[in-house]
Amino acid sequence: MASDSRIEKFPVTELAGLRTELLQSGMDSWQAAELLKTFLMGHGYGADPAMVREAVLRLETISCSFECMQNELERVAWIV
Repeated sequence: MASDSRIEKFPVTELAGLRTELLQSGMDSWQAAELLKTFLMGHGYGADPAMVREAVLRLETISCSFECMQNELERVAWIV
């Protein structure tokens, strides 16, 4: 896992699009984890699949703000 200072702050528009896709797509948690992992890979980061699945569960169980989403992405992302 990278330190917070090494993970970019994702634009709110991208986080909003990601959140919309996660909430409205009807994906199960495994598919949502894959989407989150793909989002990170598209920005040049890697992520442990188990940690991403845990992050998805946290995002699904709470009303997560964009700041919360950013924090979860920072928690699971590493620089590749």
